[in-house]
Amino acid sequence: MIKTATKIALLGLTVAIITGCSDKKPEPDAPYQATFECKQENVLAPRWTCIPDVEGFYAGVGISEKSAAGMAHMKRVALMNGRSDLAQQIQTKVKDKMEGFTKATGIGAGESVDMVTTAVTKQIAQVDLKGSKAVDMWNAPSGALFMLVTVPASNVNSEVKKAVKSSFNSDDTRWQQFQSEQALKNLDEEFPTN
Repeated sequence: MIKTATKIALLGLTVAIITGCSDKKPEPDAPYQATFECKQENVLAPRWTCIPDVEGFYAGVGISEKSAAGMAHMKRVALMNGRSDLAQQIQTKVKDKMEGFTKATGIGAGESVDMVTTAVTKQIAQVDLKGSKAVDMWNAPSGALFMLVTVPASNVNSEVKKAVKSSFNSDDTRWQQFQSEQALKNLDEEFPTN
């Protein structure tokens, strides 16, 4: 038993000496680096086909399947689908920003906030995406056409501001609350128009 204990102690001491004498320092773990590759139909595709993001613009992707009607038809379909994608994104973003804006400015009770948000969302839904255009296209191996469609954020934001002011203006009490300097400042922060 003493021989076994002596062997274990000697082995432990040897390991400690070898490990302690090593001049190689442990390397820190390398920081995680995202390696996002956009794939459509199992081939590498432009990043915007997966994540449409263009600085200063709302961006959407329209897709048209290959059609016997020709490329001109496919471009019209892709542009229409891209604008539809833009409209849905804009409505969602406007609703979220409006809720944040009305909470930050402290205008009215919950019902009042909901009324304003609904009114603005309805008005924005009627905006026909003036200034929207196709800025890039990509053909998938199947022949499908992907189209990046954008609209300047400042165009949409100016329409939102008009709709907000119009909505608040329809109720004298809310309009007086809204005209406070803080409310106007928060509106500019949420919907910058340059």
